[in-house]
Amino acid sequence: MVIALVILVVLVVVLAVIAAVQFYAYQVRSANLKHIQNQLNSIITEGTNEKLLVFTSDQALIPVLIEINRLLEHNQQRAADFMEMEQAMRKMISNISHDLKTPLTVVLGYLETLHLHPGISEEERKALQGKVYVKANEVLELIHKFFDLARLESGDKRIELSPVDINEVSRKNILAFYDTLTAKGFEVLIEIPDNPLLVWGNEEALERILNNLISNAIRHGGEGKTLGLTLRADDDFVYMEVWDRGKGISELHQERVFERMYTLEDSRNKFFQGSGLGLTITKRLVEAQEGVIRIHSKPYEKTIFTVQLKHISFSK
Repeated sequence: MVIALVILVVLVVVLAVIAAVQFYAYQVRSANLKHIQNQLNSIITEGTNEKLLVFTSDQALIPVLIEINRLLEHNQQRAADFMEMEQAMRKMISNISHDLKTPLTVVLGYLETLHLHPGISEEERKALQGKVYVKANEVLELIHKFFDLARLESGDKRIELSPVDINEVSRKNILAFYDTLTAKGFEVLIEIPDNPLLVWGNEEALERILNNLISNAIRHGGEGKTLGLTLRADDDFVYMEVWDRGKGISELHQERVFERMYTLEDSRNKFFQGSGLGLTITKRLVEAQEGVIRIHSKPYEKTIFTVQLKHISFSK
């Protein structure tokens, strides 16, 4: 009887201790949850980049805190990306407005001259009409570039992929520039292997990429009077290189040339003038073909744009 009573007392004490421990744990967890609620409310209300900081030994609560902080970090990164995109869009719209305004102002000036001076010679009239036509095409080209980029980035422009003979595409596009290159006194160095190289791509997109890169080399690498087109391959990839020996671009700015509307006018360098959309469109087209584009430049030695695409080997 005494033993039974002792056991009962011990059980009561143990249960009391367990109840006390559980009550204490409940109180601590409640305090931690209240602290977490207050911190989250503050972070959301004030829009800060803080993380939840709670010192606890509660093993059930620790993984929850880790996941909450991961979610906060993800949302903060998305907010930062959105702000960066918004700033880029504002700058792009500002630059596009400027680029549209300039040729349109010139067009209006030519038209005003034609309107106010009806007695000008037929030769002068034709010359002014020709200039209006050129400037109007500049405006149209800029609008096309803007909408092309918008469609690529929104996913509305589908790029169908299939095996493409990159040798033939390269030959055809460099030949299209033959007269321009000859007239400007360029030395053209072409390295295209005899054996056909097949890539996983889209012929129309590849032609647009080559057109943009060759035009870019002519426009900005003209001082070097050299333009090169090289094709090479390994087991996995085909590498298409368009290069020149012009004034190049500093390492600081090399990655940024692919950004929307980015020109080195910001750094007082007139290297990349124009709408700033051509290289961005080129990058998006390369990425749509599961490829990569890189730039490496040593001023007056070699500026190379390399497009890397998936190689379809005959042995595979």
